[in-house]
Amino acid sequence: MLKTTFNISKMDCPSEERMIRMKLEELTTIQSLEFDLPARTLQVCHTGGYDILLDALESLKFDAKLLSSEPVDPVSADKACRQESRVLWQVLAINFFFFALEMLTGFLAGSMGLVADSLDMLADSIVYALSLFAVGGTVSRKKNIAGAAGYFQLALALLGFAEVIRRFLGHGETPDYRLMIIISLLALTGNAICLYLLQKSKSKEAHMQASRIFTSTDVIVNLGVIVAGVLVCLTASKLPDLIVGTIVFMLVGRGAYRILQLSK
Repeated sequence: MLKTTFNISKMDCPSEERMIRMKLEELTTIQSLEFDLPARTLQVCHTGGYDILLDALESLKFDAKLLSSEPVDPVSADKACRQESRVLWQVLAINFFFFALEMLTGFLAGSMGLVADSLDMLADSIVYALSLFAVGGTVSRKKNIAGAAGYFQLALALLGFAEVIRRFLGHGETPDYRLMIIISLLALTGNAICLYLLQKSKSKEAHMQASRIFTSTDVIVNLGVIVAGVLVCLTASKLPDLIVGTIVFMLVGRGAYRILQLSK
């Protein structure tokens, strides 16, 4: 494994970074890309020689020049992979626990908001499990995993919309607002811990960015379900729960779209 640094004098905006990503991520020898737009440099971790990288960059005519190329310390690389795996295992355990808890209490409380959030937690759990397979892999493999996670979340969003419509048509009772609020507060705490762990890792890889997107969406969802519980209490109606459930699945769908954008 080599760490090669290039100076790209005409790379001064995100659109040019995107063009370079699209060009280089076609190469299966690349493990990671780190851009520094202010310094106009790109650091690539890869196997094989750097000539193929330089040829690809020169084809974009951004005045790319080789600055350095040196072997990656295998001990440091292995340490980084272990740290990334540890974070993913931690957030996977937290999310799967809350998926089971919210699914059970969602049915007991008759809350579409809790059920929607539990499915979102399940989607997160699968994302984290898939991400574990991506640790240490090539950029193309990581992007494929991010794409699979995005399609899975999109499927859950569509199933959720179908259930919300069914309940809007008259099926289901007014949910138990106490369970909604208590469980959502617990889930909010769990997601806050997950988000802290993921942001602390500072990884810019596609599969880790996907994980952060999922978790940041979950924090918003938890707050929404708490608000729905309060409104159910005040109005004695199931409509706030169904409305929040609809919004949750819209957020799930939006998150899926963002994940799929990362995988391109």
